[in-house]
Amino acid sequence: MTRLSQYFLPTEKQPPADAEALSHKLLVRAGMIRQVGAGLWSWLPAGYRAHQKAVQIIREELDAIGAQEMLMPVLNPAEIWQKSGRYDAIGGELFRLKDRRGADMVLAMTHEEIVTTHVAQVVRSYRDLPQILYHFQVKERDEPRPRAGVLRTREFIMKDSYTFDRDAAGLDVGYEKHREAYDKIFDRCGLEWYRVDSDVGMMGGTGAHEYMAPCPAGENDVALAPGYAANVEVAAATPKPVELPAALDAPEVFETPGATTIEAVSQLAGVPAGALIKAFPIIVGEDELRLVLVRGDHRVNEIKLGNALGAAFRPAHEAEFADRIGPAGYIGPVGVSGVPILLDSALDGDSYIAGANEADKHVRGVNPKRDFESTLVDVRNVEAGDTVDGHEIRIEPAIEIGNIFKLGTRYSVPLGATFLDEDGNSKPVWMGSYGIGPARICAAAVEQFADEKGISWPRSLSPFDVHLVGLGKAGTDEHALAEKLYEELRALGLDVVYDDRDGGPGAKFADAELVGCPLRLTVGRRTIEAGEVEAQVRRGRETRSVPLEGAAEAAYELWKTLP
Repeated sequence: MTRLSQYFLPTEKQPPADAEALSHKLLVRAGMIRQVGAGLWSWLPAGYRAHQKAVQIIREELDAIGAQEMLMPVLNPAEIWQKSGRYDAIGGELFRLKDRRGADMVLAMTHEEIVTTHVAQVVRSYRDLPQILYHFQVKERDEPRPRAGVLRTREFIMKDSYTFDRDAAGLDVGYEKHREAYDKIFDRCGLEWYRVDSDVGMMGGTGAHEYMAPCPAGENDVALAPGYAANVEVAAATPKPVELPAALDAPEVFETPGATTIEAVSQLAGVPAGALIKAFPIIVGEDELRLVLVRGDHRVNEIKLGNALGAAFRPAHEAEFADRIGPAGYIGPVGVSGVPILLDSALDGDSYIAGANEADKHVRGVNPKRDFESTLVDVRNVEAGDTVDGHEIRIEPAIEIGNIFKLGTRYSVPLGATFLDEDGNSKPVWMGSYGIGPARICAAAVEQFADEKGISWPRSLSPFDVHLVGLGKAGTDEHALAEKLYEELRALGLDVVYDDRDGGPGAKFADAELVGCPLRLTVGRRTIEAGEVEAQVRRGRETRSVPLEGAAEAAYELWKTLP
């Protein structure tokens, strides 16, 4: 029984003052979530119903590929994370604490270590493989900048599943099963989505894809072209061409007083920014100085650069490079010795302008193939207008709603998850890891389909199927009709929220549009007079009607046609 006169649904007229994302504003206003602290949110009854709708869809599709549900603890002994190497490798995002006996503990942000430990204890033979295990569990992450309501939080529920196989071929099979299951999950959730190539990040392993829901509040940028989709962290494309100055036989120094920026040098020299070389000195490891070069109109991609280096790095301070290269604002590759140079592959022309490594001077006619030694890498962000197979790419913000990783033996080797093959040889288990955030699915649905009146849930995620608004006071014929229709709708198996509160139609309709159920039915005096029940389809706020006689069945048939 869900009557708003008794239901905990604290709707609000105004959004939180600090809310920027549409889903943050509307989930709070619709009484779905409430904040406890920075990055900490409670799901209130209606919101939790939507969350659990997503959970059930995920569960059904995973069960369909043979996955087995379990539950692992949030609180983990630090020793297991130390064995995997992530206890030290992960920065401040990992919650570390001690129990009353002084033992080091971890609040898990994911469960590779724990599930691999269980498999290491149980799996002995190739006959024990493959296995697919999963759970829904709270994750803890000491997020430095919680934002956007439930999109970036310090605590959240995640579905993480894991495949365990005999070899890389088996991993590919498990990975493909999850890819197909994820495609079905997001289709069933009613979302607009795409699957993109991504970086393995802290998970490690040999390959990864992310599932993205496009929307303006998205914190990830995705590069898209016909037949191509990739997170900008790993995207590669052919750069837009740039007009370069005439080539010279040798680099030529010229005066650039006070010109320390790409824009200033570009204007002074009368060339486009892409005709310049942008130089970034970095420190790799403890104190190794290197110089990174990209085209003047491009930006360094830190993920790509970290992958190219295979090590941690940071920007160098002027005191760390001035005496070995030159003053800040005027550094370039020509004449540099003893400092390894990484050259972005987009710098493939023969006549660029670069810093001369002297104050107020630059050098023109720089040919990267001729004038300095370097290692060729791809370390730039792709830009809108670059091309893939001749097609221009566009950059679009999106919410990450799921990810899949080929872990290989990244965790099985340090945690001792091995098996004996057919010949009695010990082999490491091959693993995959697969995550989905139900909260992000809900937030993405709000972002994609809301309008100026409120949320418009996809039918599969809506906390209720039908929002029934009664306008008659107790004791009237219209009130009796609303009560009768409520029971008939429920008898058909529909989840119905019934607004039986005292109050005018304006406030009730406003709340109904804010909460966003796919179908609203209104019962009042005009219903009886017209012999019809007013129906509003929430997506597009289209007004329809169903006959009073058989209204429940007619409403049910209408509901089944909605997105």
